[in-house]
Amino acid sequence: MRRCHRAALLPLLFPFPALAQPDAPTPLDPIVVTASRAPEPLSETLAAVTVITRADIERLQPSDFAALLTAVPGISISNTGGAGKTTGVFLRGTESDHVLVLIDGVRIGSATAGTAAFEQIPVEQIERIEIVSGPRASLYGSDALGGVIQIFTRRGGGETAVPSFGIRAGSRGSGAAELGVHGGAGKAWYAASLSGRTTDGINAQRSSGEPDHDGFRQIAGSLRGGWQLGNGGEIGAHYLRAEGDSEYDSAFTGGADSTQTVLEVLGAQARLPLLAHWQTALSAGISRDESDIELDDRRTDRFDTRRDHVAWQNDFTLAQTQSLALGVDYLSDHVDGTTDYAVDARDNTGVFAQYQGGFGAHALQLSLRHDDNEQFGSEQTGGAAWGWRFSDALRLSAAYGTAFKAPSFNELYFPDFGNPDLGPEKARSAEVGLAGFAQHWNWRVHAYRTEIDDLITTVLVDPENFIFAPINVDEALIVGVEAAVDARLGAWRLQTTLGWLDPENDSGENKGKLLRRRARETARVDVDYAFSRAALGATLYAAGKRYENAENTQKLGGYATLALRAEYRVLPAWRLQASVENALNKQYETALTYNQPGATYWLGLRYSPRT
Repeated sequence: MRRCHRAALLPLLFPFPALAQPDAPTPLDPIVVTASRAPEPLSETLAAVTVITRADIERLQPSDFAALLTAVPGISISNTGGAGKTTGVFLRGTESDHVLVLIDGVRIGSATAGTAAFEQIPVEQIERIEIVSGPRASLYGSDALGGVIQIFTRRGGGETAVPSFGIRAGSRGSGAAELGVHGGAGKAWYAASLSGRTTDGINAQRSSGEPDHDGFRQIAGSLRGGWQLGNGGEIGAHYLRAEGDSEYDSAFTGGADSTQTVLEVLGAQARLPLLAHWQTALSAGISRDESDIELDDRRTDRFDTRRDHVAWQNDFTLAQTQSLALGVDYLSDHVDGTTDYAVDARDNTGVFAQYQGGFGAHALQLSLRHDDNEQFGSEQTGGAAWGWRFSDALRLSAAYGTAFKAPSFNELYFPDFGNPDLGPEKARSAEVGLAGFAQHWNWRVHAYRTEIDDLITTVLVDPENFIFAPINVDEALIVGVEAAVDARLGAWRLQTTLGWLDPENDSGENKGKLLRRRARETARVDVDYAFSRAALGATLYAAGKRYENAENTQKLGGYATLALRAEYRVLPAWRLQASVENALNKQYETALTYNQPGATYWLGLRYSPRT
């Protein structure tokens, strides 16, 4: 029987997940919160959810955030030249700006570019990641067309202060370090962390005429704390800031070209139980995305966007397995910088309701949302999901949802490019899934179909002056199947994901062509074996061919990479770690003319005691 979890506060408004201990076994049925804005066991959620814990991050030893996302079935990654370079994430074949990204419940991303800076998210500040595949606009509004990625920063707890430490050195002048402390006292808890990374990089673009190394440097820190109230409520606050400096190859100069970036997130939350069956939650957050572009050591452009977010949510327990959530979200986007936009601010207010119910072996979830956008008027989105657990170890599910994506400020108002007549992109998506659960392993298979109308595409509108502009012209049809297996057999752990999709343009002269930069086939296999004091592991990732352009005339070949890792526990809390990324030195591209790093070696030392 599906249990009701509305007695606990919904994560977007009060994101305080349980701390995952780095050295403790990761449960196969963790509590997830992002799929329904409510805590629920992974085995009971009706969505396709991938969970990545702090223990996974330390075991896999990734050098950046995108390396973690390839564990999600059906995701394609594009990157323009290595660490710190622009990275696109295509979830279930949708656009990179069709993925909503949250940090501790606060919406992030550039209001001008329309996407989150995935390459700037610092891995060492992450406690947990939840990735929901499929539309969630009926709960979150615009941007959640392809799915939602929610990142939780490091969290404290317990009664003592526990330090953490890590340092790594690698190929091409690469290095990384982290220092932190987390703990608690009485009803209070806290966490603080500081990290940095640097690399000389590779030659980002083979056709630029600049055969130099394009490096990347970043320093990041986070603070998070809270206080448990006597009535079962909680208040808390969090802060994250990451500053990056990324060199790149410019088509205009042969000098020192770089982009300085700032990712900043500040938020506060309060959860208050008002009655036995009624809890209310308030949250407020601010996120900033700032970019300063330098050509020949001269700052030429600055883009600074701020997103202010306030939310109020009320959760009602109607019966033992029946719950209702009512909420309102307010979002305000602001644009500043050296570029003059015709409009530099807009507001959006969304009101939503969600019902969840359990009826014996059946579960039902219904959601509805109304968004009032200052520029585009009203948008209504809805979602429905049904699940049938016809045995303790097997569940069938089906879902349908609608979604929309508001155009970015660049698409609307960028000088000599923007089109103020653009309307929102709209989508309809249906899926069916089958999931199995056992003591030491679980698996899931999902098949889905997504139709996108008024897809924004860039076309040549003035051939004589070579002027491009975005227009609502395209339609897309995306059909796909994804599968995932997670098993633990004694000292062995096996994780496998498979994805196949057919992301086609469904209109115009490119009808039947694949959408750009999406691989039709992806697969990943992680194998790890733990000894008494040591561990060995390997990751094989493969992606099929893709195309750089809408006409499918510029082909990017498929590829496979192998990563190896090892660690040895020299003392109970100290571990020596070593890894090799792209161990076979595969040469490949995920964006046309942009190189990817060859074999990269890392050696590190980590201190992470049990608590």
